[in-house]
Amino acid sequence: MAKRLTKIEKNEIKTLFINGEGFDFLTNKFKVSKLTIIRNLKKLLGENQYKNFLNKNIKSNKKKNSNVEIDIQKDINPNNIDSLDKHVNSSFDSDIEDSYLDQPLIEITPLIQEISSDMQKDLSSIPISSMCFPKILYMTVDKNFELEIKPLKDFLDWNFLPQEDLKRKTIEVFLDIKEAKIKCNKDQKVIKIPNTNVFQIVNHILLSKGISRIVCGSNLVAL
Repeated sequence: MAKRLTKIEKNEIKTLFINGEGFDFLTNKFKVSKLTIIRNLKKLLGENQYKNFLNKNIKSNKKKNSNVEIDIQKDINPNNIDSLDKHVNSSFDSDIEDSYLDQPLIEITPLIQEISSDMQKDLSSIPISSMCFPKILYMTVDKNFELEIKPLKDFLDWNFLPQEDLKRKTIEVFLDIKEAKIKCNKDQKVIKIPNTNVFQIVNHILLSKGISRIVCGSNLVAL
């Protein structure tokens, strides 16, 4: 099961990122993926502030690398051009690698036509049989207690998935009642789910309605 970050950890990630810490440091410290770090930073800071701090951190790291290069070059024999070239090229390659790590993930369509896309493993979702839900969850329903069903494309955090996956019918459950109330409109109500095993029990009913995914926090659960 993927690690679930606490509110304290999320705020610490935000503070460290604002203070210039990079993704490698954050992923090692909190033992989560880079994608999880990015998702939470975008939620906490907003898209614009996230990009501003990201650009600021990249410029700051490049400046630090530049200062390190100057110090190292003092110890390099001016007559040893090969040694100097190797050092400069190594630093340049490192900057390029860092810039690529900060780019969003892009899925490339396989070139081998014999392999059907239906046969590819869905690495982004967790099978419901392997998902350990918390004891209590919340969800929104309409006044007739009908489920709110959305296409997966409506969830921006999962827009990197293939178009076929984004067409899947999805329901959302919430870990926190406050978050559920924020998402609830005037024609809906928030209900409490005291027994989260219910999703496995009614799995076949959800599938019969065309619902094949559940969004739960930062997890995508496959029915």
